[in-house]
Amino acid sequence: MIEIPSDLHPDLVPLVFLLGNWEGAGVSDFPGAEKCNFGQEATFTHDGRDFIEYVSHTWVLDSEGKKVRPLESESGYWRIDKDRKVEVVMCRDQGIVEVWYGELADGKPQIDLATDAVARTAAAGPYAGGKRLYGYVNSDLMWVGEKATPEVELRPYMSAHLKKVVDPREWAKDLKDLPDDGIAFFR
Repeated sequence: MIEIPSDLHPDLVPLVFLLGNWEGAGVSDFPGAEKCNFGQEATFTHDGRDFIEYVSHTWVLDSEGKKVRPLESESGYWRIDKDRKVEVVMCRDQGIVEVWYGELADGKPQIDLATDAVARTAAAGPYAGGKRLYGYVNSDLMWVGEKATPEVELRPYMSAHLKKVVDPREWAKDLKDLPDDGIAFFR
């Protein structure tokens, strides 16, 4: 179930399905890079203003699903206008800053984005732009990213399936008259 926080900026209601802490796993595969399974933690938060703050960390997983090393981190800000046009400003740990534009699909929680501008530091690897598709499917967040470099045409390179992480303290705050010792509640 999707809840709309009372302090959410009214313009962000169409993006409310993104809000929360998400965890899951995916696959990364791009020519010239290591093919791997990865874990991901992503957070979409708001503070009452007209944007959603986004932070994501990924790491390489071994064959048993254990963290091996960091893969990629990114952060940014998401906005949407009255015509359902979405804009994202994103910064990646590889020395890349991107401006993404797209739109929220009609009648379903799905966002298609494409890069409009890319800036790279001297240390950044080759990158020309990308596309992303985010979708809220059966209470899960799924996404696929496409990437292009000067040497490689636009092609899928990462995708993940994320589940919402719920902090039990969120549930407990709505419970009234909890016993002080916490044990009597279960008797």
